[in-house]
Amino acid sequence: MASQPGAALRLLLLISGLRAGLLQQGRSSSLHGSSENFAIADSFYEQLPSSGERQNLETENVTVVEGEVATISCRVKNNDDSVIQLLNPNRQTIYFRDFRPLKDSRFQLVNFSSSELRVSLTNVSIHDEGRYFCQLYTDPPQEAYTTITVLIPPNNLVIDVQKDTYVEGEEVEMNCTAMASKPAAAIRWYKGSQELEGGKTEVEAMDNKMFRVRSQISVTVLKEDDEVPFVCLVDHPAVKDLETRQYIDVQYKPVVMVSVVYPQGLTREGEALELTCRTVGKPRPDKVTWVRVDDDLPEHVLIEDEKLFISSLNKTDNGTYRCEASNSVGSSSADYTLYVYDTRAAEEGPLGVDHAVIGGVVAVVVFAMLCLLIILGRYFARHKGTYFTHEAKGADDAADADTAIINAEGGQNSCEEKKEYFI
Repeated sequence: MASQPGAALRLLLLISGLRAGLLQQGRSSSLHGSSENFAIADSFYEQLPSSGERQNLETENVTVVEGEVATISCRVKNNDDSVIQLLNPNRQTIYFRDFRPLKDSRFQLVNFSSSELRVSLTNVSIHDEGRYFCQLYTDPPQEAYTTITVLIPPNNLVIDVQKDTYVEGEEVEMNCTAMASKPAAAIRWYKGSQELEGGKTEVEAMDNKMFRVRSQISVTVLKEDDEVPFVCLVDHPAVKDLETRQYIDVQYKPVVMVSVVYPQGLTREGEALELTCRTVGKPRPDKVTWVRVDDDLPEHVLIEDEKLFISSLNKTDNGTYRCEASNSVGSSSADYTLYVYDTRAAEEGPLGVDHAVIGGVVAVVVFAMLCLLIILGRYFARHKGTYFTHEAKGADDAADADTAIINAEGGQNSCEEKKEYFI
């Protein structure tokens, strides 16, 4: 009678042969007893020890991007030439030792030895995802499983906007949708290189373990945003630097700048003046005009396109000259104030102004010194002769000189009081 381990091995070989035969014949319904055979196999596999009892058999999980290659490795420590087998999630034998019963040419043997069975699976799809089993026919048999996780990068990354052209100050609402990804993608927004905050994200689960992600953001556009890309960037473990861009056409009213072409300095009588008006706007300004604020333009002014020219300046040309530009969005203007110097004042230039300032400062200093001298003089004059001797104290109110002498301290009365008599 055969030993129990030998009987178990023969039973395993029989089950594997039955499975291979069923797969090769396409599970034909004419094969009698096929369901019973699979029931026997499932009953036997249920009796295999749990992963906590494994000692020699090792494997690890595999994560792969759809369309790439997944490699499954069943490794054995201290193998005693026991048979190694790899099964798919449906418990169908992929490889029994170095033999492949499963008719799927995507599975290829990479390495087979007494210590390892390594198999590659090319062109992986979402349907290949699941738990694969490594089995070792020892006494008792051992089993370990590895999980293949398939990553699917998002496709059809698209930004939707309500319209193509906006006016400065308008609010733009943009939506970015990442279709059919696994796991769900994370979406970030950028304006140029600046990351934008405030996006609202919705995640929708699809039927085949995949997700549709939609992110919405609202931005108030400025003229600086014209032709600047708004970027929808996807963060996903299956792909790097996946993004799509949307350029916004921003229209804005003209920006006007007036500059002096000639002269580069003071504007003197008899000299020429040339001004130019630079305008930037979208659409391009269709009308540029020159006016003089609060007055008519001089008759001798020459205007050509965006330039204003006066061949010979005089004081009657003084005033504020304004360049106005407009387009379909709005209008703007910029001013230049003209002051014409006479020839002599112009020649003195800033130096004459400096002399006047210096002269004014000197005059203030001299005036301050005179005031100080007057105050000191009045002070000394007021206090002159107010110092009295001790003897004259009390004589201020006397009617005449004699009375003053009599009333003063040290006068005759005092002398009488101080007399001494000798006998």
